[in-house]
Amino acid sequence: MDFFPHQLRIGPVTISPATVLAPMAGVTDTVFRRFIRDLGGCGLMMTEFTSSHGVSAARRATGNKPNRTVERYLAFHPSEHPISAQIFGSDPEVMADAARVCQDLGFDILDINFGCPVNKVVKCNGGSGLLRDLPLVEQILRKVRAAITIPLTCKFRAGWNDRELVMVEMARLSQECGLQAVALHPRTREQGYSGKADWNHIAAIKSAVRIPVIGNGDIITPEDAVRMINETGCDAIMVGRTASSNPWIFRQIAQYLETGRYDQPTHLERYEIMKTYYGLLMDRREYDAIGKMKQFATYFTHGVRGGALLRAAIYQAQEAARIVELVDEFFTPEAAPSPAFTPRYPAPVDRPPQLA
Repeated sequence: MDFFPHQLRIGPVTISPATVLAPMAGVTDTVFRRFIRDLGGCGLMMTEFTSSHGVSAARRATGNKPNRTVERYLAFHPSEHPISAQIFGSDPEVMADAARVCQDLGFDILDINFGCPVNKVVKCNGGSGLLRDLPLVEQILRKVRAAITIPLTCKFRAGWNDRELVMVEMARLSQECGLQAVALHPRTREQGYSGKADWNHIAAIKSAVRIPVIGNGDIITPEDAVRMINETGCDAIMVGRTASSNPWIFRQIAQYLETGRYDQPTHLERYEIMKTYYGLLMDRREYDAIGKMKQFATYFTHGVRGGALLRAAIYQAQEAARIVELVDEFFTPEAAPSPAFTPRYPAPVDRPPQLA
C-alpha cells in the first residue's frame, strides 16, 4: 500500500484519520453528518456552508438565544466532534461577527468558503466570486483571524477560469494571514462541476506553503484517495459528492488502507441506512424532511436493481410515513430488492423529453 497519512493536525485539533467530509449545501446537515460519523472512517465533519449575514443578523435579533438560522445550519451533536463550521460572505466585519458566533457555539474549527460557484452566491461577491478580488480576501482573512482563537481554514477553487488561476496566491495569502490549513477543489469557477479536477493544482500549492493542504475533487473510490495523496503530496483528502451517494466511502478507505480491499454495501445496509436516515429526519421534525427523504432516495438507491421504480414512487408521495412504507415494501425481509415491487404511485409516463 502506498503512503497515506494517519492523521492531520490543524492547530491544536487532531484529525484522525486524515479524511474530511466536504461541506455540501442541502446535504451535510447534522443528521447526515451523524450517520457518516457512525459508519466510521471520517476524521472531520463540516457543516453546510452558511451565510455570514444570516448568522450575524440572527445574533443581533436574538442575542445568544436559539434562532432558526443557527438551528437549521449550525446545530450539531457532541458526537460530531471534531467539527468545522463553514461560512461565506464578502463583508469583513460581518464575517468576523459570524465567526465569533461559530466559536461561541463550540465548533472546533472555522472555515471560509471561497469556492462556491453558484450564481446567487457569486453575484454577492461570495464564494468563488472573491477569487477575483484578493485584496478583499486578505481583509476578510485578517479580520476573521483576529476575531477568533479557534483554528481558521479556507476552501477555494483554482481560480475564476483557466486564464485566471490564483490557487498558489490564495494558499500563500492564507498562510501569511495565520490560517492553519487550506483545502483546494482544483476546478475553476467556470468549470462548475464539469470536466476533470486537475490534481496538479493541489501539488502546486502543497509545494508553495508550509501549512497543511487538503485535496478535494474526483475522489470516487478508495484507490482515488490513495492516488491523490501520492500524486500531490497533500496532507489529507476531502470527499464531497461521492459521500452523498456512497456514505460508506470513508469506511471503505479505512478498510482499503488496512487490508488492500474493501466491501461494497449490501442491500441490507442500504435498507438500514435509508431507514436510519429517514427516522432521524422524522425525529428531528425537520421542516423539509419530505424533500430530503426524496432527495436522498436518489442517492441511496444508486445502482440498486429496480431502484428507479422506488424513486418514482417516493417522489410522488406526500407524507413522510408513506415514504417509509414504500422503502419497507421495496425490500424483502432479507433486504434484497423485491422484483415484484408495485408502488401505489406508479412512475409517470408523460414526462417531457430530456435535453441533451
